[in-house]
Amino acid sequence: MKKKFLIGFLATLLSVPTSGLFAGPLDGQCIALVHGILGFDDTQGLAGGLVKYWGGLDGYLRSQGAKVTTPGSSATNSIPTRASQIQSSVTTWMTANGCSKVHLMGHSQGGLVIRYMVSNLGFNGKTQTVTTINSLHQGAPMADIVLGVIPGWLQPFANSALSLLAKLVYRDGRPQDVIAMGNSLTVSYVKTFNANSPNKSGIKYYSYGSEMAWADLIQHPIMALTHPITWAGGLFYGLGGGNDGVVPLNSQKWGTWKGTPSSYWFATGIDHLQATNLAWSGQNYYDVQGHYLNIAKNAKAGL
Repeated sequence: MKKKFLIGFLATLLSVPTSGLFAGPLDGQCIALVHGILGFDDTQGLAGGLVKYWGGLDGYLRSQGAKVTTPGSSATNSIPTRASQIQSSVTTWMTANGCSKVHLMGHSQGGLVIRYMVSNLGFNGKTQTVTTINSLHQGAPMADIVLGVIPGWLQPFANSALSLLAKLVYRDGRPQDVIAMGNSLTVSYVKTFNANSPNKSGIKYYSYGSEMAWADLIQHPIMALTHPITWAGGLFYGLGGGNDGVVPLNSQKWGTWKGTPSSYWFATGIDHLQATNLAWSGQNYYDVQGHYLNIAKNAKAGL
């Protein structure tokens, strides 16, 4: 009797469709979370895993039935360089995980990286949707301001020193180019980028973002320092004063704008770092997991 029961149990188990192994609202959806500048693969994280770019969101989305990768690329480099690295990593992951298409989700410069992959590297055939989060689709004026302060003759020396520092910090053997990274964030560069990287037909594009209510040093100890600069730059370039500390809110919009997350009553908005729950910095101020589940469910539904 026990033998028959065991055989029957195994037969039932083997008859369950593969998709059943990924039970949940996301049910086997393939998702790539692509970091922005100074980012990294959350498989290892930084500081021995103590710092995670996505603050555990990859694991949470897996618990909801998705297949998720957090590919790493050069922390400081141009969009084409990073896009090539990300595409290679995602393609390998897709093959290993049986994914014919993937939902690309990019934060900050990562949003431009995934757009470049789809528009310029022929990845549109493997892309289901493109979702950008706090990305700089009209540029980040702070980059223009910072680069404007560094004299042209000094930039090569600054680039060598800062790129070497990045190599020492990340220790992944990838090329680093701080000036190329900075140039890729400027208003003028992104204007040209948009002209050369149009949306691909047949693929839906979504964007999400956030903003800070004001430069609150308690909730936003880092972004409170950059918020006034971004505010001034946003007004100068006609992008408005509202921003997340790095990117004007109006610059974060691309494709179908899906809005900002609802923060808790005591929060003073959501900044650029809290938008990905970097080092678990956002979860005390808004429902991070609920927000990203809605992002993933929207991509799945193609609304």
